[in-house]
Amino acid sequence: MTRTQEREQAFFLIFEKAFNMDVDNDDIVGYAVEAGIIEPTAFSTALFKQTYEQLEKIDNVIEKYAIGWKKQRLSKVTLSVLRLAICEILFVDSVPFSVSANEAVELAKKYATAEDASFINGILGSFIRSEKADAVSGD
Repeated sequence: MTRTQEREQAFFLIFEKAFNMDVDNDDIVGYAVEAGIIEPTAFSTALFKQTYEQLEKIDNVIEKYAIGWKKQRLSKVTLSVLRLAICEILFVDSVPFSVSANEAVELAKKYATAEDASFINGILGSFIRSEKADAVSGD
C-alpha cells in the first residue's frame, strides 16, 4: 500500500471520528475494518490516533491560520483534511512539509471542491512558511 493510500485511510478515520467524538479510537478503526472501508496499516492508524491525541494543538493551528473562519464553520471534509496534514507536518519528521501539503490538496480535490482545495493549500502554505521561519530562527 502506498503512503498516499495510507493517508487516505487515515483521512477516512479522522472524518468518521469528527461525527463520533465520543467513540473510542480503536472502535472507530474496528468499525471501519468491519465495514470494509480500510485495511489498516501502522502508518494510517498511528496518524489517525496521533491526530486525536494532539487535537487541541492541531485545532489551534487551524484557528490561527484560517483567518476569518471559525473551525465550526469548516466542512467536516475540510477540517479532517487539515487535521491530517497539520498532524503530519507537526509530528511526522520523515515526511517533507511540501509532501503533506500536496497530499492534503489532492485529498480535498477528491473529496471536496476546488475551492476547498485552494483554501487548504492557503492555510497549509501559511503554516509551513511560519514553521520554516521558526525553525530557522530557533523558536
